[in-house]
Order: sequence, then C-alpha cells, then structure tokens
Amino acid sequence: MTQDRSGMRRRTVLLGAALLPTFAKPFLSAPASAQASDPLPSWNDGAAKQAILDFVRTTTDPANPGHVPPDERIATFDQDGTLWVEHPVYTQVIYCFDRIPGVVARKPDLAQTEPFKTVLSDGLGALTKLSTPDLEKIAAAALSGMSVDDFRADVQRWLEIAVHPRWKRRYTDLVYQPMQELLHVLRDNGFKTCIVTGGGQDFVRAYAGRTYGIPPEQVVGSAGETAFGYAPDGKPRLTKEAKLLLNDNGPGKPENIDLMIGRRPVAAFGNSDGDREMLEWTTAGSGKRLGMLVLHDDAHREYAYGPAAGLPASKIGAFSQALYDEAKGRNWPVISMKNDWKRIFSFEM
Repeated sequence: MTQDRSGMRRRTVLLGAALLPTFAKPFLSAPASAQASDPLPSWNDGAAKQAILDFVRTTTDPANPGHVPPDERIATFDQDGTLWVEHPVYTQVIYCFDRIPGVVARKPDLAQTEPFKTVLSDGLGALTKLSTPDLEKIAAAALSGMSVDDFRADVQRWLEIAVHPRWKRRYTDLVYQPMQELLHVLRDNGFKTCIVTGGGQDFVRAYAGRTYGIPPEQVVGSAGETAFGYAPDGKPRLTKEAKLLLNDNGPGKPENIDLMIGRRPVAAFGNSDGDREMLEWTTAGSGKRLGMLVLHDDAHREYAYGPAAGLPASKIGAFSQALYDEAKGRNWPVISMKNDWKRIFSFEM
C-alpha cells in the first residue's frame, strides 16, 4: 500500500518490522434466510457483485471450461484498506506509538532522546514532525526485544482496549462487512483465503483467525527476524529482533506468496498501488482469474481518498490514477464503497 519507495519503506518498517498478535471479534453472519437467497447481502446489485458471483460459479462448475480444481483455489487479500479501515493511519502504527511510554519506562535515558522525546510529548501528532529514520527507530524499539509469546499477549491486550478515534470502537470492529461475506462465499465454495499484507505478519496472525476466519499459516506479511534462545527459567523461546526479513509490499507480495504459499492465486483483492503486482501476477495465470480493487470513495460512511477518480490524494493506501486506468484496461473490477456496498460495517443498521 504505497506510492513511492520512501512510502513503501515507511510502511514496511512501521507495519512489518517484527509484529505480532492481536485480538479480534468473530464475524457477525447475516441471517441464514438472507444468506440462502443472497450470499452477498451487503452488496448492491451491480458489476462488482456480478463479477464475484460469475467467478465463483465458473470456477466451481466441473462442466465449465473455467473450472478450477479445489487444491488450486487460492484467493489472496490485502488487509489494510481492503478488509478493514486504514485511515487516518495504519492500526499497527498506532500500536507502535502506544508502546513507546512502556519502552521508555524500561530505558529512562530515551526520555530525553529523539524521536522518543517528541513521541512522549506529542503522541500521534508527532507523525507529521518525524523523518523516516525517526519512524524506523520507533518501530525498532516498539517491535523488538520481547519474546514472540509476550508480543502476542501484548497486542491482544492492546486490541481489547484500543479504540478508533472516529468511531470509538475497537479496531477489530472496523472490518468491512461486504468483504467478510466475500470471504465466506469463497470458503463455502472450496477456496483457501489468504491475507497478503504489507503490515506485520505476526501482528495480523494474532487476530486473523477470530476476525476473518483465516488461520495464521494463511497470513503472509512483512516480517522481522527472530532469534532462538533460552529464558531465565531454561525454557526455549524466540525473541523478536529489529531486522527486516520480508518486505511484503509491491513486488514483495507475489514473491512472498510463492515463498510462503507455493501456488499462484486465482483471485486477488487489494486497494492500493502496493497491491498492483499481486493482481498482475494473479491475473496473468491461465484459466479463469479475478482481480478486484476497493476504491475508498465514501467520505460520509468511511473515507474518500485516491487520488484516482479525482479523489483527494493520500499517503496512506494511495490508489493512483495510473492503477485505476490499469484496472480498467485489464478488466479488474473496481469496487466503489459508495455505490457497491449497502453497508460497510456489521454494526450499521
């Protein structure tokens, strides 16, 4: 989810340096009667919804030339901005900033050292004042030095109490209901659904199961190295280190899908320039393919940003006009939040 190298690097460092677990809420299903008559009840009738239904019908019909064998039914999803809210800033960035007071408490000398001094005084307001190297220092301090188990527990505690500044709801409440329905439709038809995110692999793995029904082994993300060692009590442990192992953004997405999943997806879903290569690689395969992009064009119910289609430019989840034009040229349906989704969140009436 980036539009230039500096943006990609910032996102990778902050959201992928060495992250772990989170807590989430289970998917709130539509009533059985609604699902029986319409498998995508939160979608308006239109080209996007029809493209999904046609794809599922074609790929699962053994008599259809576009049939895809069950073991090849892989669908990949970006997370931030595709499955849940990514504005005003990525959730994992907020987690990093919230961890800094605790980091400084354990290392008091940092209180008078930049960028930690600015973060302590300004909180998230420091984002506009800090350079990329500053943000790297924050990520390194927030996302390393603890065991993977301790990190998982800390993220889970944080997600139980942290709330979004706009909706005053937990971040795991802010998943897109239409995409939840899409995940269920695909799985009900034999697809394996995988998250492929520029965010931290360990961070997303912690809550993906309870939030999306996606197990940790089906989450691919940016990842930091770990080191094997022994705790004071002699038990073996893995400790998170401040060294990037996988950059899962842009070209890194198809590279890491091949590395971690071992199959080319037949469907891919994203929302930004950082997802371009994943959709290109997916749809370049033989047989029936589907690539789709979510366009944030509903400032009233969520946010509006592009700069595609004349929407405001954004450094978070930028969807460029070039990507929009490519989507049209490659027949990747663009999902309009405003026009294609009846509701965005499960708590909407």
